[in-house]
Amino acid sequence: MSDPFTRLLAAGLAMSSASAATARDVGSPPAPQAVCDPAGSDHADTPSGAACRLADELDKAFVYPAQGAAYATMLRANVAAGRYADQSPKDAARMMTADLQAVAPDGHLRVEKEDERRQPGGNAAGKDHPPVLERGGWIAPGIAFLRINAFLPNDQETADVAKFMADHADAEAIIFDLRTHGGGGLAQMDVIFPWLFDKEKRLVTMAMRRSVEEEHGTPFGDGPSMRKLAGTAQETVWEHWALPNEDPRLRDARIILLTSERTASAAEHFALAMKHTGRARLVGSHTAGANHFGGGVSLGGGLSAFIPIGRTYDPLTGKDWEGTGVLPDLECPPERALEYALRSLGVAPEEAAALEAEYMPDPERMKRRRPA
Repeated sequence: MSDPFTRLLAAGLAMSSASAATARDVGSPPAPQAVCDPAGSDHADTPSGAACRLADELDKAFVYPAQGAAYATMLRANVAAGRYADQSPKDAARMMTADLQAVAPDGHLRVEKEDERRQPGGNAAGKDHPPVLERGGWIAPGIAFLRINAFLPNDQETADVAKFMADHADAEAIIFDLRTHGGGGLAQMDVIFPWLFDKEKRLVTMAMRRSVEEEHGTPFGDGPSMRKLAGTAQETVWEHWALPNEDPRLRDARIILLTSERTASAAEHFALAMKHTGRARLVGSHTAGANHFGGGVSLGGGLSAFIPIGRTYDPLTGKDWEGTGVLPDLECPPERALEYALRSLGVAPEEAAALEAEYMPDPERMKRRRPA
């Protein structure tokens, strides 16, 4: 999932980069290199050195070992050919991302200029972005509405989601608008699910590289909603569960999720969990198809990367949504998803269309954002 979902992993990976930076600060910086030094070396603080460090990280951490090795082989060959040697950080980031995606597409894997690191929802660090929670409240008699743009690891925003659920516990239906949702973590999901299930329910399964978990821990923690399984020699495996609270008022409420091609990562986790358990109806388009969760790591040379280290999947079928997205139950243009949802709840067509016009986000915010 996206960056806030992986603070533990990102911090752990960043420690090795920070140590390397400290070593470079002592004495003269290493000379530019024509080929990558052995894995784990103090690579040069250049775009070529960043590619070498990225190759090392992909080799040891990418969700699929063989695919990670293929990425790493390509990067080292390109360094030897001088492909990134004379590039600015911005151009090198663009080239490396394109090169990685050409080997094997992945909805999360990307290289970025360090000061333009993308935040959940697709925005660069430090740039203005919409509020995490938007337009929450009653949209029609008995129908609550909340647009969520990201699941951030923020205690106040988690408390705000919890308050929304409590304040609307008498709703006959709740519409969660995920059409502009770019990803995040589990905290806000875990204050929504307890209201919606009458008994403990397995939601999704999550597997990640065992070597990464043993070194850095998991990016999702080990809270009460997460249960660890035996796993394999290469993978650790966890299940995400819904744990009911004691308030039964929303157990039978109708739940609708609005989706678009921008609905990504943790939002797709939420959508898959709600769909395969039969607890919600999805209205809109297929989602982004960005499944593999991971974390950010600084590479040096003015560059950073997001490295996928695990995947989330349907526990019944074993299938994830990488590249294909989660399919809606009612397919329609995302720009009309709220209208269709309201009509399915008995709102008159004219009123539903008027509310869509009032509540619809900027259409540009509903377009798919691919690694770039």
